[in-house]
Amino acid sequence: MSAYVPPQHGAWAFLALPLVLGFIVAPWTPLLLALAIAWIAAYPLSYAALGLVRAKRPQRFRAPLLIWSAVVLPAVGILVVGRPWLLWVGVAYTALFAINLGYARRNRERALTNDVVFVVECSAMVAVTWAVGAGDQSWTPPGLGSVPDDVWALVAVCALVLLGSTLHVKSLIRERQDRRYARASLVVASASVPAAVALAVWWGWPSGVWLIVPFIVLVLRAFAVPRRSMRPGAIGMVELACFVLVAASAALAAA
Repeated sequence: MSAYVPPQHGAWAFLALPLVLGFIVAPWTPLLLALAIAWIAAYPLSYAALGLVRAKRPQRFRAPLLIWSAVVLPAVGILVVGRPWLLWVGVAYTALFAINLGYARRNRERALTNDVVFVVECSAMVAVTWAVGAGDQSWTPPGLGSVPDDVWALVAVCALVLLGSTLHVKSLIRERQDRRYARASLVVASASVPAAVALAVWWGWPSGVWLIVPFIVLVLRAFAVPRRSMRPGAIGMVELACFVLVAASAALAAA
């Protein structure tokens, strides 16, 4: 079954959060459903493609590659017809994915730089989701100047949350012997609170206050979670609950 579904369970939450945040601020269009399918399914597709290249038994990835291609390609086709400018976005994401691929080929998928690139890819999807809703059937995407402040605020929220979660989980599991990750996790979590206050001001009062709430919880989580006794599954559930809180707070701020 692992050939069909990547074993990195936390990545699914990383993929879902920017979509949810983008859906909160994006004008509705059925193309958003195609975007969600293509974005989520591209992850197991890339996993199967990578397995076909470097796995010891690459043949077990052939069927998953075909199945996920059958999901992704029609969705991408619909998106390109409805928003041709997404081809330029695809070029940018391909360049970023090439960095991920380079780390994967060296068996360094867990490198911090590679994780940061993934955070950038996910955070940018908030703006891409809004643009799919607000854009038109042309070769020119919505200009940066036309992107509302609340969209940029949620891009920043997403980046702060995902970067903090990356460092926090690393400090608890794979890098728990390296105290630098624990310190970095606490620093980022602490700095995210004043950053969230600034984002709340940018968003506007009083609704912007909701953006501060999840970061208070996240900093408490960073300091309160024991670094020796929690199992990976429990750590993942805590992170998922925090992601749900982030999404709920963004929805309340936008209401």
